[in-house]
Amino acid sequence: MLQLYNTLNRRKEPFEPLVEGQVGLYVCGVTVYDVCHVGHGRVMIVYDILYRHLQASGYAVNYVRNITDVDDKIIKRAAEQGVSPAQLSQRYIDEMHDDERALNVLEPGHEPRATETINSMITIIEKLIASGHAYAADNGDVFYSVKSFADYGKLSGRKVADLRAGERVAIDEYKQDPLDFVLWKSAKPSEPSWPSPWGNGRPGWHIECSAMSMDLLGAEFDIHGGGMDLEFPHHENEIAQSEALTGGTFARYWMHNGLVRIDDEKMSKSLNNFLTIKDVLALYSGEEIRTFIIGSHYRSPLNYLTESLDAARTVLRRFYTALRGRPVIAPDAQNPFAQPAGVDLSFVERFDAAMNDDLNTPEALSVMHDLAGTLNKESDLASERSVQLATTLTYLGSRLGLLTQNPEEALQGANTADGPGNDEIEALIVERNEARAAKDFARSDEIRDQLTALGIVLEDAGGKTSWRRS
Repeated sequence: MLQLYNTLNRRKEPFEPLVEGQVGLYVCGVTVYDVCHVGHGRVMIVYDILYRHLQASGYAVNYVRNITDVDDKIIKRAAEQGVSPAQLSQRYIDEMHDDERALNVLEPGHEPRATETINSMITIIEKLIASGHAYAADNGDVFYSVKSFADYGKLSGRKVADLRAGERVAIDEYKQDPLDFVLWKSAKPSEPSWPSPWGNGRPGWHIECSAMSMDLLGAEFDIHGGGMDLEFPHHENEIAQSEALTGGTFARYWMHNGLVRIDDEKMSKSLNNFLTIKDVLALYSGEEIRTFIIGSHYRSPLNYLTESLDAARTVLRRFYTALRGRPVIAPDAQNPFAQPAGVDLSFVERFDAAMNDDLNTPEALSVMHDLAGTLNKESDLASERSVQLATTLTYLGSRLGLLTQNPEEALQGANTADGPGNDEIEALIVERNEARAAKDFARSDEIRDQLTALGIVLEDAGGKTSWRRS
């Protein structure tokens, strides 16, 4: 059975969905005022892995990941660039989708935008005011009354009495209590706004996720995920406003991935110490970045180091080298997560055990290492055992979003402007083989040294020469 660490209870718990065979999954997405950094990439990949594992386990998953497309930062950045907030957010939504495709992140079932959910937010706010959990201030803002919700702090473990004004909460003269948070912001000149019972304005950040998740998953759903930095106050506030509204449970399991750090400091745009996904994609492939990210458990902090990315490249290369030249059974096009017939169940069962243990991807990669080692011992590339093991490795790789390329292409790479072309390399290999046949070993060694200097590794086996880029 799948065990997930539930932040709400601070322990691993057996996963039992509300409806047998179905999962409602909501993940907090990106505020689109800039290109995505590696921390965003970790969120994308972690919950993509969860999405894949749930589907491979036989669940029908309704996966919702939102986009915040109206926000103070978006408005400020749009003004700086002389474009409308809508134009700015659309540009960065397009950039985000490019990054997701490069990282082999599956599209969620739904990707709602805040600006498309305004009516639902207004309805929720009206009900919270009517029930005494929120109030309209004289300036047109609407605030949630934190002290009206007895369980406030149950996710983060913070107590209302211990929270001090000025720490993680904004002080506002219109609030009845410094801890109260904004549900609706009154309009300012030249800012985007929508009509409401309290005047023109726009939603606060926290109310967005309650409205979007309830619209698409219902008042109660299975899993809510996001980065660890959202646990407080964002997710705490989501629980308060949602459960005050319904009187029941909001999300049953809360998952939080660890943060990406650089120089032992949280990577973030506000600290200006971030690397964009595109920065890293200029140096490493999407699969190499995925391998780096899943090489650590999702709840652990992840330190960005080029040495770690280089190690991930080596891991991935080992898998592709083991698959090189071996036939595999193609997956079911209609159900890509279905287990192919004839796989080695001993490796699949070990892999599943790792993934069912709170998505233990480092252990899952270890199983794949063992499998690759077993595969390398099969000298007959087309034997029944070789096909079985190669199919198993490819299948398990797909469960992690890896090994999606042709091994030859993955190892050799595409032609680049600053390196030798594939045709040039092949021609030199032919010349080297001819020199070896003619026992001109000096010329043969000269060509090998020439290719080595160009970053090309030759591998002679079975009377054939294969190559890859180093």
